[in-house]
Amino acid sequence: MSLLEKLGLCAFHKFDPEAAHGLSIKALNTGLVPLPGPITSDRLVTEVAGLKLPNPVGLAAGYDKNAEALAPLSRAGFGFIEVGAATPRAQEGNPKPRLYRLTDDKAVINRFGFNNQGMEAIAARLAKRPANAVIGLNLGANKDSEDRAGDFAKVLTHCGAHLDFATVNVSSPNTEKLRDLQGKAALSALLARVMEARAGLDRPIPVFLKIAPDLTGDELAEIAEVALTSGLDAIIATNTTLSRDGLTSADRDQMGGLSGAPLFEKSTRVLAQLSKLTEGKLPLIGVGGIGSAEQAYAKIRAGASAVQLYSAMVYEGMSLVPRIAHGLDDLLARDGFKNVADAVGTGREEWL
Repeated sequence: MSLLEKLGLCAFHKFDPEAAHGLSIKALNTGLVPLPGPITSDRLVTEVAGLKLPNPVGLAAGYDKNAEALAPLSRAGFGFIEVGAATPRAQEGNPKPRLYRLTDDKAVINRFGFNNQGMEAIAARLAKRPANAVIGLNLGANKDSEDRAGDFAKVLTHCGAHLDFATVNVSSPNTEKLRDLQGKAALSALLARVMEARAGLDRPIPVFLKIAPDLTGDELAEIAEVALTSGLDAIIATNTTLSRDGLTSADRDQMGGLSGAPLFEKSTRVLAQLSKLTEGKLPLIGVGGIGSAEQAYAKIRAGASAVQLYSAMVYEGMSLVPRIAHGLDDLLARDGFKNVADAVGTGREEWL
């Protein structure tokens, strides 16, 4: 990390976390953040659910909620980008304050509640997206919706023409009863609606499912069964957790979803369990607590074909992206892997 980036992060951390989040988007759009451009190599280039990625390091949903910084993010070194979550109608989300830095724990708690400008505003920006990037959208449902499954389908129908993939998000803990949609019957019905919407697109795209880290073994088995029979193209494991085990920061008891370093072990164990349950028949994307190349590599060896990060950038800055990508390349070379796909699942048993 450069001295300039360190100073910038110190300045951002003097602001309220949500205000700093907004300022970081503006900084990207004004060109104040040095960006490395595309990062790839023969070892890093890979394919996930038919998507050709220059490298397997992606941006998780939640950072660019309204697709406002697509151009600079496409030059930040990510192999793919996920924006959103988007809901049919714009909504304010939960009352502020709703974002907390847990600096001592290198973690974040949020209870945003799908705050976004709505699918129409987001679709308009996606229509002007960079053509050379892999961009997906996290689909959400309005808090007051009487047909949440219909909301997911509606957003996909409206935005699908501008996307490379879409993610069904039933795992945010900040929208009441949303996680209930992870149950077998509800999830099957929801995915049927989404797949119907996908079939209506001029260019059908991969559909992913994002799950919570707080599921039991039986619940994971049900999700794996539904995923393998519903036409899903990948599972993203995992979203934020409701657990507060081992935290020391002052705001550790705030309500909301916990992300960042404390989530790494829990989310990686879920990832490894899913890898075993799906027997390699479905690509997995590992998310949760990644703050180094070594941790990204651990996710891949636990069963992930690609990874995503977000919270660690709060503490490490945007330069974390190229550091992880280049570091991952070095680790693959060290262990004799010609391509990242060859490393997927090779260390899964360590996490079971």
